[in-house]
Amino acid sequence: MRPVRSVGSAARQSPAVAGVDVGGEKKQCDLVILRGPTVVYREERIAPEAVPALCLAHDVVAVGVDAPSLWWTGSGRRAAEQALARERISCFPTPSREQAVASTSGFFDWMFMGERVYSSLADAYPLLTSARYSGGRASFETYPYAITCAMLGRAVASAKQKRNQRRQLLERLGVDVSTLKSVDARDATLCALTAQCVIDGNAHAYGDAEGGYIRVPIVSETIVLDAL
Repeated sequence: MRPVRSVGSAARQSPAVAGVDVGGEKKQCDLVILRGPTVVYREERIAPEAVPALCLAHDVVAVGVDAPSLWWTGSGRRAAEQALARERISCFPTPSREQAVASTSGFFDWMFMGERVYSSLADAYPLLTSARYSGGRASFETYPYAITCAMLGRAVASAKQKRNQRRQLLERLGVDVSTLKSVDARDATLCALTAQCVIDGNAHAYGDAEGGYIRVPIVSETIVLDAL
């Protein structure tokens, strides 16, 4: 467990929010908890089943998760994925659970890990299944690349430059990145920042109830970074 960083009075008044970056069996999950822009807790390689208790211990209100919130059994792609594609934001298509189980590549391991995250959160942080947040504890699906596109602009956001670009973005947002050494930790932080946007009513929900929603911040103007 990483030590809790000191927080100022302004940060203490902000609700705690969390972000979870999801990996396969070896990496498991990265968890970051914020109050305002302040990192109050972070941990890597933790099991999904450990996430709810840590969030409750820090009075977290909302949890953003970088993984599909459900398997897709319809035709084509989920409405959320189609909506992102129309904005030229690429993402992996979500298969049915049966298709994922049948795969021998191991590629879908992170989606099974995400399934465990949502299952573990279900009691304390039920999945937000409507387009709007109406209060209370909740979890939801988000996507760091789409978050970056929203904050920087689609023409600027780059998956290839995510290590430096997302670090610089977090710095611009006032987050101390000194303890966020990995891309996974930074992605979890972006998910947590999106949780704050969801609480504040400043998030767009791509998709529909049938296929699930992917929530992304709404910003009044894009953030300009230094040349990388």
